[in-house]
Amino acid sequence: MKPHLTSINDIAKALNVSASTVSRALKDHPDISEATRNKIKEFAAKVNYRPNALALSLKKQVSNTIGIVVPELVHHFFSSIISGIEDIAYSKGYRVMICQSNEDFQREEINVQALLDHRVDGLLICMSKTTENFQHFISAYNNQVPMVFFDRVCKAIDTDKVITDDFNGARQITSFLIETGCKSILHLGTHPQLDIGQERLKGYMQALSDHHIVFDPDLVINCDTPKGVEEKKDHILSISRQIDGIFAVNDSTAIAAMHLLKENGYDIPNQISVAGFGDDPVANLVDPALTTVEQQGYQMGQEAMSLLQERLSDKENEIPPRTKIFQPALKKRNSTRLQFKN
Repeated sequence: MKPHLTSINDIAKALNVSASTVSRALKDHPDISEATRNKIKEFAAKVNYRPNALALSLKKQVSNTIGIVVPELVHHFFSSIISGIEDIAYSKGYRVMICQSNEDFQREEINVQALLDHRVDGLLICMSKTTENFQHFISAYNNQVPMVFFDRVCKAIDTDKVITDDFNGARQITSFLIETGCKSILHLGTHPQLDIGQERLKGYMQALSDHHIVFDPDLVINCDTPKGVEEKKDHILSISRQIDGIFAVNDSTAIAAMHLLKENGYDIPNQISVAGFGDDPVANLVDPALTTVEQQGYQMGQEAMSLLQERLSDKENEIPPRTKIFQPALKKRNSTRLQFKN
C-alpha cells in the first residue's frame, strides 16, 4: 500500500477550514488569528505534516538542495570529500542528496537525471572510471545547472573543477622510490581515459626521466583495484623477480599487491618497496605501514561546495570557470626503504 503523506488539504478537511487558511496559518500570516494559528499548528504537528519540498521548489525555482555523485561511498577519499561538502552546505542552509555510481556509466546517467528531476540547485560530481560519453553532463550544463567536478573531471565542458596535482604526487612518490634504491619500478595504473590515470602515469614517467632511468612500457599494468590484483596476480608474479619497487595508483591496490608479494615469500621493503596514493586510514594499519601521498579530501569537498555556493548566490554575474589544485604530501612509512641501501 502506498503511504499517504498528510497534505494541507487533509488538515483543512479535518479542521473544517479552507486550505488557504491552513497555508497562511503555517506561515504565521497576520490575517489569521493567533488562536486559529495555534490550533492548526498543533494539529499539523500531531499528524506529522511536512511541506512538499518538490512542490515548493517548483514554485520558488529553488530547492536549497545540492546533488552529489561519487563513484563509491565506502572509499575513504570520497567519504572525506562528502564530509567537507556537507559541512559547508549545511552551514549555508543547503541539504544534500548523495548518489553512488559504483563506477558504472549507466548508473551515473540515471543518478544525474534523478537529481535533476528532484530539482537540485546544483551538482557536485566525480565521474565514474567507465564514463566516456559526457552527454548527460553536457545536457545539464546547457540547461544552466551549476556544477563543480572534483577529482575526476569532465573536460568536455568548461566549469569549475577541484583536483589533486596527480602529476606532482606521482612524481614525488616515484622519485622517493628511486632515491631509496629502486631502479625497476612497476606501475599499477588505472583507465587511460581518466585524467588522474594519465597524470599519475606522466608523473611516474617524469620521475624516471629525472633520474635517467629508461621507461619500460612492460612495467605498466592497468590494475587499479584489489580484485584487479587478484585477476592479474600471475602477470605481477611473473615479473616480480625483475622489479624492486611498485607504485600503485591508489592505496587499496598497493596493499593488495603488498599482500600478494608477502604471500609469495617477498620481504617488503627489503626486496620490493611498495607505495600507494591517497593516504587511506588503512594505509597506516597494514604491516608494514604503507608509504603513500596524502590527498586532502575533506578540504577538497569544502572547496567544491564553496565554489558551487558562490555561483548559486551570485547568478547575476558571469563568473569565469575556476580550477583549484591541491598539492599532495608524501607520507613515508615502512613499506618502502626509508633511506638508500646498496
